[in-house]
Amino acid sequence: MTDPVVGLVLEGRYLLEERLARGGMSTVYAATDLRLHRTVAVKVMAEHLMHDPTFVDRFTREARAAAMLSHPNVVSVSDQGSDQGLVFLVMELVRGRTLRDLLQARGRLTVGEAFAVLEPVLSGLTAAHRAGIVHRDIKPENVLIGADGVVKVADFGLARALTGTGQTSHTGGVLIGTVAYLSPEQLERGKADARSDVYAAGVVLFEMLTGHPPYGGDTPLAVAYQHVHHDVPRPSTEVPGLPWEVDELVTRTTRRDPAVRPLDAGAFLADLDEVREDLHIERVPVPTGRGAANPATLRPTNRPGQPRHAGDPPRPRTEVLASGGTRPGRGSRASTHPGTGSGPAPDPAGRRPAAARAGVPLHVRRRRARLAVALVLLTAVTIGAVGWWLGSGRWTTVPQLAGREQAAAIDLLQEAGLRPDCCEEQFSEDVAEGVVISADPTGGELVRGSDVRLVVSRGPERFEADPAWVGQPVETVRTALKDLPVEAREVQDYDDDVPVGHVTGFDPDPGTELKRGEQLVVYVSRGHSPVTVPAVVGLSPEEATANLGDLEFVVQRSEGRSAAVAPGEVMAVAPAAGQQAPYGSTVTIQVSAGLPQVQVPDVVGRTQQEAAALLRQAGLEVQVSQFYGDRVLRQSPAAGQTVEVGTRVTILVTFGQD
Repeated sequence: MTDPVVGLVLEGRYLLEERLARGGMSTVYAATDLRLHRTVAVKVMAEHLMHDPTFVDRFTREARAAAMLSHPNVVSVSDQGSDQGLVFLVMELVRGRTLRDLLQARGRLTVGEAFAVLEPVLSGLTAAHRAGIVHRDIKPENVLIGADGVVKVADFGLARALTGTGQTSHTGGVLIGTVAYLSPEQLERGKADARSDVYAAGVVLFEMLTGHPPYGGDTPLAVAYQHVHHDVPRPSTEVPGLPWEVDELVTRTTRRDPAVRPLDAGAFLADLDEVREDLHIERVPVPTGRGAANPATLRPTNRPGQPRHAGDPPRPRTEVLASGGTRPGRGSRASTHPGTGSGPAPDPAGRRPAAARAGVPLHVRRRRARLAVALVLLTAVTIGAVGWWLGSGRWTTVPQLAGREQAAAIDLLQEAGLRPDCCEEQFSEDVAEGVVISADPTGGELVRGSDVRLVVSRGPERFEADPAWVGQPVETVRTALKDLPVEAREVQDYDDDVPVGHVTGFDPDPGTELKRGEQLVVYVSRGHSPVTVPAVVGLSPEEATANLGDLEFVVQRSEGRSAAVAPGEVMAVAPAAGQQAPYGSTVTIQVSAGLPQVQVPDVVGRTQQEAAALLRQAGLEVQVSQFYGDRVLRQSPAAGQTVEVGTRVTILVTFGQD
């Protein structure tokens, strides 16, 4: 089936031409850089990672860090980006195969071949560790062997980018990196430093020597358990004849406690060089697994059996020399001469047959005896000198380390023969990130074989509000702010777009760096700001309702009477026009039903003057019909009737009785 990605041009520059490899996290394509007219490798992240914004953000930062790393044994990173829904990394294209391919073809490597592969791996890792970069996923798949024999380490930073993206589960069997090569501290605490890479490189050395990783199991969890609870077995238990020095090198680099491993890849490389020198292992070309001139390069050498498990009985040992010969391990009588790599080694004089000794001249035997005594004395003097050096004689002045870059400080300590205890990290307002704040013992102090504890600056301690918190419920933001050592203060504020009880913003703005204890104002929405009630008196009820509805008011209607407003028009509004009312609240309009009404007072029996005064006071007009006299005999409308203001009341005035 055709890969739909092949043929795409990413960012108008990288033409994907051929799929080279595919894994669970990414697919690698050969591509042409149309701008520089060169062939590159483009690693496209898997779909489940591309849709994780946390991964994409961390991947971008780690890719930038890896791009700063320039070393002949590190696959260089030249670009990173996202286009057409794809998140990708542009790398140097290495034509060749992986160490995994080589091991599958060969089964295992000789000591010399394993060292030839591991040395450039450690060289590249050393440069990374000195730059503060930890690989976190050293394994045969990430060791590339070019057709020209150049070894390069790939995928710096990818495992770190995956951390915290939801792809890790310590109990579910899915782990960042490959479980067969993860250090105990990565499995237990998810923490990794340069010593974690040392552990993984030691496991890779074990696999190159034996043809398989040290632990096997039905599930990743079973393999992880063995890493945490068992020591990596000695390679010679799988391949009889390996030198004990090689066993010790594997053991030293794969100790479960990171504190007793080599400090970084540079220290591992120095140990490997010492073993090479002690065993007189000649340098051999890096095996590429290719070449028609020597078809045997792909022939398996002692194909591996089942992986070793803790508790398996040890196997007989014979040592494999640099030249390819073997000799039994300690406790065996037969041996192989280390200088020739084959044939029996000369026996000590005391074990030679008597016939052979009888033919040796006396002066030769005496000269040999004197030489033996001289060797014994020389050995005694050497042991005494070493004892003195390791005892009272090994005094060293600690160099001045404060103010130096971490890598430079480590170099100075190692040159002085001291062991860096690296590194405690502390925040500092005065010392730049990656620079030594202090050392214990301090610079200039005279010590004897002491570790020197380095305190390195992490730079200024800063915190910031996440821009994603804007628009979140204030309860959610309060919980998140508990992890920040800043003083948070909430301020209620109107916002026309953010719901009530949700965060509208911060002061300082989100993303601004804050010092410990600084104040952060959190603005919380009180909802939409109040709205001014418009003037609707004199309008029809329909017009008034429409105007108020445009402002999201809920309109209620009532009736009233007004002498100033014509019937059917709005005579009043509550709240009154010009006042502020809550957004979406209810406003009542009062529609005029005509003039006000009053009850006609009873004026019968009153004098004309009194009756007229009462009626006018009630808002009624007075019409008098008078026949002789001064008392009201009748009125119309009658007393108690309800009439509109201004209605005319007629009173009949005539004679009456006092």
